[in-house]
Amino acid sequence: MSQSDEPPIGAIVWRDLTVADADAIRRFYCDVVGWISAPHDMGGYHDFDIRDVSGQTVAGICHARGDNASLPAQWLIYIRVADVEASAQRCTALGGDILDGPRMMGSNRFCVIRDPAGAVTALIEA
Repeated sequence: MSQSDEPPIGAIVWRDLTVADADAIRRFYCDVVGWISAPHDMGGYHDFDIRDVSGQTVAGICHARGDNASLPAQWLIYIRVADVEASAQRCTALGGDILDGPRMMGSNRFCVIRDPAGAVTALIEA
């Protein structure tokens, strides 16, 4: 992907749900909204890629295990930022909290924040 093809800073670039029983919850959403799931190998267990009816991967449903054990059980959007560390520092300076990270997730740094109103989101640096 060339730099011009990358989503802009501030774009929502991913969404996922981390829960204790990802298998049961992915079945729930597949039945309720018509999604299709595909296992995603996590080395000893599977999380799930969630696809729409055209086959496009639109989200993930993950087990709350390992590094993800502290993530809240809610749909989490990931917003692209230029510098995760700087954004995390700005978050706390403005009255927010860091719930997880900053840390690596695959080849990207990310963190989960809670804003002063209590809403939770993830910041990701690509």
